[in-house]
Parts: sequence; C-alpha cells; structure tokens
Amino acid sequence: MHGQSPPRRDGVKTAILASRFESIARKMQNTLFRTARSGILNTAHDFSCVILTADCRLLAAAESLPSHTLVGPDIMCRTVKDYHPDLKAGDCFLHNSPYEGNSHAADHCLIAPVVDDQGVLRFFVLAKAHQADCGNSRPTTYLGDVADLYEEGALIFSAARVQTAYKDNQDIIRMCRARIRVPEQWWGDYLATLGSVRIGERELLELGRSFGWGELETYAEAWFDYSEEKMAEAISRLPSGRRVMESAHDPFPGVPVGIPVRVDVVIDAEAGRIGVDLTDNPDCQPCGLNLTEGTSMSAAMVAIYNGLIDHTVPVNAGSFRRIDVKVRENCCVGIPKHPFSCSVATTNLADRVSNPVQRAIAEIAPGFGMAETGPIQPPGMGVISGLDPRNENEPFVNQIHVAVTGGAGTPVTDGFLSIIHAGNAGMCRIDCIEVDELHHPIIIKSRCLVPDTEGAGSFRGAPSARAEFGPAEDCTLKVLYTADGTITPALGAQGGTAGGKSRAQKRERDGSLTDLPPCHGAVLEPGEWIVSYSSGGGGYGAPLRRDPERVLHDLREGWITPERARSIYGLVTTGAADDDSLGIDRAATEALRMTLTTST
Repeated sequence: MHGQSPPRRDGVKTAILASRFESIARKMQNTLFRTARSGILNTAHDFSCVILTADCRLLAAAESLPSHTLVGPDIMCRTVKDYHPDLKAGDCFLHNSPYEGNSHAADHCLIAPVVDDQGVLRFFVLAKAHQADCGNSRPTTYLGDVADLYEEGALIFSAARVQTAYKDNQDIIRMCRARIRVPEQWWGDYLATLGSVRIGERELLELGRSFGWGELETYAEAWFDYSEEKMAEAISRLPSGRRVMESAHDPFPGVPVGIPVRVDVVIDAEAGRIGVDLTDNPDCQPCGLNLTEGTSMSAAMVAIYNGLIDHTVPVNAGSFRRIDVKVRENCCVGIPKHPFSCSVATTNLADRVSNPVQRAIAEIAPGFGMAETGPIQPPGMGVISGLDPRNENEPFVNQIHVAVTGGAGTPVTDGFLSIIHAGNAGMCRIDCIEVDELHHPIIIKSRCLVPDTEGAGSFRGAPSARAEFGPAEDCTLKVLYTADGTITPALGAQGGTAGGKSRAQKRERDGSLTDLPPCHGAVLEPGEWIVSYSSGGGGYGAPLRRDPERVLHDLREGWITPERARSIYGLVTTGAADDDSLGIDRAATEALRMTLTTST
C-alpha cells in the first residue's frame, strides 16, 4: 500500500546468511591455497575468491586482495553475460583481458555461473589466480619496459568458455600448455582454481535449496542496504573538504621523465559520499605500467576503505554506492585502449593512485587517512627463472616475496611491517626462506630490516627490508623486477616524514657492488648475488609527539640508531644501549623536544 514503510530487516537472518556467504568464499580460498602448485599461490597467497549476484554485483570476498576484487569482477561477469547470454550449469569461463575488467594478463580468472535446477542464473563465483608465467615474451608476469601488448606477449582470453557440462575445452588447455613455460605448474594451478569455483558453486546450490532462492535474493538486497548505511555513517564522521594531491612514478623505460599522477578527492560528510576524480592524468603510455579500469578504480577505493579506519563497514556493492570514482578512456590511470600494455597494472602505478588518496583523506580529516605505503617492486619480490639442475634441468618460473615491507603510519598504529604494498592491503604473504630454497635452486644469503629507513612520525612507517640472494649449485638465475620508489619515496602525512627509497645492486664474485637500474633483468651466475632494498613507509603525525616508549622499542630492536632517536624523535636515554639497562630520561626528553620544536 502506498505510504507504507518498507518491511523490517531481519537482522538475525541477515547476519546468519552473511556468515554463510563469507564461509563459502573462504572454502573457495582454502581449496585454491591448499591445492595450488606454484609458490605465488600456495606461499604468497596472490589470489582472490568472490561471489557475485546474478546481475554482477560483488556480494562476498572474504580475505581477498582489494586490487583484485573491488572493481573488476563485476565488469568481467557482465562480459561473460554479454558474450554468452545462454548460461548453463557446468559452464566455466577463462578470462584475463585487461581491456574488459581484469587486473593484468597474469591474473587468470575462472568464472562459473551458479544455475539452479530450473536453469535460472542465481549467482556467479569467480576465482582469480596470479600465474607464475602467462606466456609473456620474457619469463615474468610484470613487464614494465614493453611498448604494447604485442611486445608483452601474454595470451589474452576474453570470456573464453573453458568448460561445458563440467568438461574441459581441450583446445584452450592445449593452447596454454604449449605457450606457458611451466605447463605442468600451470595445469596444477588451473585445476586448483577450477576446484575453487566448483566448491563455491556446489555450496551456493546447497544454500539455495536450503533457504530458497527468493530468500537469498532478499538477503542480498538487505545486506547491500545495510552496507550502504554503514558506509554513509562512517563518512559522516569525517569533516567535509577537498584536496588535490600529486604523486609520480619514477622514470622508466618508455617514460623517461616518469608518470605524474593527480587525484582530486572530495568528502561530502553531509551527503555521506566520497568522490575521486582521476581524469586529469596523462594518456596511456608506451610501457607496461598502464592501469586497467578495474585496477584504476580499485586503487582509489582501497585507499578510501583504509582511510576511514572503520573496519565494520562491509566491502561489497552496497557500500560502493557511496563512492564515486571518475575515470576516462585512454588514460594511464583510467580505461586502457588496446593495444597499450597493462602488464604491471596491479602494483606500481596503482599504488601511485592509492597513496595520494589516503594522504588526501589524512589532510582533510586529521585522525583519519594514512601516510603513503612504500612503492614496489624491488628484486626481493622479483620473478626468478632458470633451469633446475636438481630436477633434470626442468625450467622453473615463480615470483618470490623475500623481503618487502612498506607499511604506512596511520593515526592509531605504526606501519604494517609486511603489508607488501597498498593494493593488496596485507593479504599477500612474505615467503619462508627455507620453502623458497626447497622449491627453487636459490640461496637466500640474508634478510633483515634496514635502520633509519622508517618514515618518522607520531606513528612511524615500516622500515625498509634488505635481502641478498643468488643461484645455488650449477645454475644460472634470472631475476626480473620493476622497482618504483628509487627516486620518489612514500610521503608522510600530518607532519610525518618520507620512508626510505628502494634500490637494487649486484654483488660481483670479488665482493664489489654494482648499482642496477630500477627496471631490469639481472642474470646471476654462481658466486654472484642480487641485493634488494624495499621502500619504507611514510610516517603519520609529528615525530616529536611519538610516545617515547615506542621510540625506545625501535631503538632496542635496532630499527633506528641512537642518533636518529635523539635528533628526529627527541629521545634522551639512560643506561647502556647494549643491555637491559637502556631506559628513558623523561625530563631530559621533554626538554630536548621543546628545544627541537622551537628550532623548527
């Protein structure tokens, strides 16, 4: 009846079903994690599993990478529907096209429609898995120094039907096995990803039969509405304002002066909305750094979710309604134009969008937002390849995550030490040295944190990490990496300072060190080593306001030197630095901080 209020939301049922959907997404993830063959999946956890409604809205993502999932799965599922309007049970589609919603060609997505017993499409399940090799012209999935897609060389699949009636399309399988350098490894990862989506499909069909499909549709709308309300409430706690922030990717092959990035951020607390305009940026560039539509929008959105400091807001299509991200076609941080390459679209330039957005929130709303997270990818997260003499010279290719830190200071915490980078929000994992050495013929000589590389602040950024590694036995090791942050560091916010810069070196057989370019393919013979320095994270707030106990902790850990503790943080200590007697002279610390504040 006209004028009646809408029916009351059943909070208990909504909570129960929210938990059930999340548990299904987690089952998908556990399946992929426990059965994948490559280290990038079963060690680094570089994959994501999501559930979408039949009209392609993100419903559940569990612990997935934001750069994979915030925007992109919706576009990809719409692409599947456009190309295959008559979806049937048992269908599955392989999709990795950067021009139709995906992140970059290395992220192979398997998309399965969930079709009920009457043949009605009810949901989609999608699993995205980063491949160790995807057919690129060189053995890496990150080619920053290529002019276009053709030089990149990746196999591109646009909603290709890889299964019909639960049976593989052998034409596509043969194509992948013929082109990918490690076909058995790819095949194992394909089966793991396929198992993930089939587990999700099975669980959703059971859930629909138990609760009824109409009940699940009602739940989805109620969950989206609740999520939108929570997002509006979170934004309403911020002050309204606008900031235009700038960042820049370092000079690279194809872009000798680098790539400037400009973000225009508007918070409208009264309306409960946040807008990010990315349209005032350069066109697509002749390199592999261009973003896709999914990674451009996701990069801005992950910064917003991080910057709100309200982790009770569900991340789904409901809360997305309160975010407006403007992108344009043929823009390096927008919608790419074929055949520009997007090989590195999940990381480098994407972080140059996320970082100024989260810093803009910090400047508009003190007590919210974040400083900048350290840029990547140094050799410590490069792609290694070669022939393994321990295994009859079988080829190996894999991305490692040996030593990467970079966490940004926030209004309430120090930088997340092992976040790796802004776009994955800490969902990927640092490798176990012993596991890497078992999987591949490499020796990791050392891994440590680098003193005095943290962005100083009331809450500091994470310090840089250093790693040194090289080939084992009679093996030639190739290490390809695409490092940003060698010139432009992660900046601080609200008076915090910048983090340390990344760099790469080669240790020759005689022990001497040679500086390496930021985008490079190093070839190491036995007795040669590569040395990787990751970027430190920016600090949040004035360093002289940092809790002296926190400064003392970092000093005891060796993360900062006594000179930095005194000159940057104004800490005066008592006792010896090399034993348990080290303490704080509080009166002298307060006096020194007053002096340093006056002098600045």
